[in-house]
Amino acid sequence: MELVQSRIVTDDVEGLAAFYARLVGTPVALNEYYVEVPAGRTSVGFSKCRFTEYGEDQAARPEGQQPRDEIILDFMAGDVDAEYERIAALGVAWVMLPTTQPWGNRSMIFRDPGRNLVCVFSRSKGVHGVPPRRVASGC
Repeated sequence: MELVQSRIVTDDVEGLAAFYARLVGTPVALNEYYVEVPAGRTSVGFSKCRFTEYGEDQAARPEGQQPRDEIILDFMAGDVDAEYERIAALGVAWVMLPTTQPWGNRSMIFRDPGRNLVCVFSRSKGVHGVPPRRVASGC
């Protein structure tokens, strides 16, 4: 099995898809219902809530209860610091400015216009003679 897409359910499909298209630097055809933004070997999808709703007998929540989980989308870049100014110009809300993590990766975290967390990271080139990890972990 291979993960081919992460999808964000939102009432602002066009707005979020346009933001991510600018973030990854790719053109997309926008509409208000469903958009996929290519991001390397995978894509980030955006859809209206009504396309992901379950019937009342499935996944029912008590009235007024909102989901509490958050997602973080991880994007790998060649150089986090080189991406910082370009991403800052998109008007993001910063959670963590470019920082070197204890495991050696350089990363920054911000919120997209829909308040989802986004991490942009670059892999370490090895810390103190230790080769970089082959695992696809980022922030």
